[in-house]
Amino acid sequence: MKQRNFGQQYWPAVTSMLLLALGLCWTPLSQAQTASDSTGCYIDGLSERLRCGTIRVAEDPQQPDGRQLAIHYAVLPAIKNTAPDEAVLAIAGGPGQSAIENAATFNLILSKVRQNRDILLIDQRGTGQSNALECTALDLEQTLAYNDEALDVEQETRNCLSKLDADISQYGSEQALHDFEAVRRHLGYQKLHLYGISYGSRMAQLYMRHYPEALKTVTLDGVVPMQQSVLAIGAAIGRAQDLLLSDCEQDALCAQTYPQLRQELNQLAERLGQHAVMKKVPHPVTGDIAMLTLTRSKLLGSLRMALYSPSVRALLPYAIHRAAMEEYQPLLGLMALSVDSTGIAMGMHAAVVCGEDWPRLTAAERQQAEASVIGKEMLSSLDRSCPIWNVPAAAATFAEPITSDIPTLLLSGAKDPATPPSWGELAMAQLSNARHLISPYATHGVAAQSCANELIAELVKGTAPDKLDGECLNKDVRRSFYLNASTVEAIPGGTK
Repeated sequence: MKQRNFGQQYWPAVTSMLLLALGLCWTPLSQAQTASDSTGCYIDGLSERLRCGTIRVAEDPQQPDGRQLAIHYAVLPAIKNTAPDEAVLAIAGGPGQSAIENAATFNLILSKVRQNRDILLIDQRGTGQSNALECTALDLEQTLAYNDEALDVEQETRNCLSKLDADISQYGSEQALHDFEAVRRHLGYQKLHLYGISYGSRMAQLYMRHYPEALKTVTLDGVVPMQQSVLAIGAAIGRAQDLLLSDCEQDALCAQTYPQLRQELNQLAERLGQHAVMKKVPHPVTGDIAMLTLTRSKLLGSLRMALYSPSVRALLPYAIHRAAMEEYQPLLGLMALSVDSTGIAMGMHAAVVCGEDWPRLTAAERQQAEASVIGKEMLSSLDRSCPIWNVPAAAATFAEPITSDIPTLLLSGAKDPATPPSWGELAMAQLSNARHLISPYATHGVAAQSCANELIAELVKGTAPDKLDGECLNKDVRRSFYLNASTVEAIPGGTK
């Protein structure tokens, strides 16, 4: 499912005072927005008829009579609507993912909540059906063949920017937030319960800051605190990778099967760092002969993507071991799983990251980013691409912690490769009515991997955060590591 990757999203945009709302002179709904009638619709992955519609908003709030955007929304109606003046707004990750395209996933994650409340999905401006700012993407065969380390970042950024029909300076988080509020008003909901996952948790926190009167509860899943630039993700990736290797070392069968796994990975990465592997391989989907150019960054990127899913994570020791032996087919399988799995609109992604994260990097944060290969590559790419995007920097107040007494549940996965539990603790700094729960076996997106959907439902029903029983999160749902291509069980003679 696409939503499993909330946060793998923080790739560079080419691969990868007063509150700003007041500074933009945001125009009220009656002047800046017009609405269309809602209609019935169907969405991939769901068989039922939903309620969909649009509102029209000014692309630039300071020019209400200028270019207009159609902001699309969809409502998954409650099974038995006992609170018709309330809805749960589910906010997608990225930045750059479509909430509506991930309706089926949100329906699963929030199935308990939907019993009594509508689920509201809004395609944030620049994503999905709301004027998506998309750049040309490579298919799997092209991804296998191209040398990502020889990419001309500046030229690729210019190529992407030239294809976008938008004032990219108007696609930041706070501009989009006002669209969300306009949709709420249009639909007549008096109160919202927020569920924000990964980057969506940043949007939820901004909602808490700008429109607290509209909110009843908030759930932040895979938390990105306002104080944190996403460039710190390099350290989070390194942490998750080390956890994987340690888990294998502490697992008797995995350690017996792959006794030199850590050394094999280090040697493989070092070898690819010196020169890429170029060879013909069977295409992992079609079986046809395809060209593979395997670079260090492509290797580490594929491993990183696999860390998001507990089931795919279990394949990593086998894939690393085989790649170290110069047999790359398992690794190709991992690459096939991750190509186009995020659905990121890279122009919108750039508008957010280059405006809200890159400008605020301190010297210490830059030094920390450069301590890891992925962090260093992200930083280098942003340093070359963000001046071309030329997005205005968010106000200094943007990065201040959220102060709120709204009932809030924060969820973190102990094995998260994007938003580690420490980020959740940082977001808690000034939340006076909040609870942070950590699932010891989850990766990114706790509600999709555990009982957390039941905890969210309890919060929405009115249970105070400090009364939520998070014991069910401790249920051991670990996947056993694959010891060969087919099974998690030892076979005579060991792995080959």
